[in-house]
Amino acid sequence: MNNKHLVGALELCDLPFLSLSGLEARVDTGATTSSLHVDNILEFEKNGDAWVQFDIHPDVHDVTQVVQREAKVKSVRKVKSSNATLQKRHVIETDILIAGTQWSIELTLTDRSEMKYLMLLGREAMSGRLIVDPELEFVLSKPE
Repeated sequence: MNNKHLVGALELCDLPFLSLSGLEARVDTGATTSSLHVDNILEFEKNGDAWVQFDIHPDVHDVTQVVQREAKVKSVRKVKSSNATLQKRHVIETDILIAGTQWSIELTLTDRSEMKYLMLLGREAMSGRLIVDPELEFVLSKPE
């Protein structure tokens, strides 16, 4: 098993480079890429690179709370959403922190307002690090 952490269908995670902590993530082995719910994506250029600025609601229980973040765009991809439509999404690279372990993942930025969870943790981010038991929730840390 090689130091892989057991996780459930829902887990808490931090995105330290985006100064976000305690995000409830839906662990989804059916999704290739991880995604994060954001609003008001604004493209801009910084030092010759493509960047995006976006709004996020870090507390799922208080949607009035909004923070603005920015990140360098790694790529723009066409991604098949949960309802099978193709969407153009910005992809950023950022670190994720789960169970005291931090590593780099790719995140697509999208409108997940129709979904219950702000973040979806996909296969690529879990590969080699996590084992999923879909019967469980919050194996590594409990929400407050």
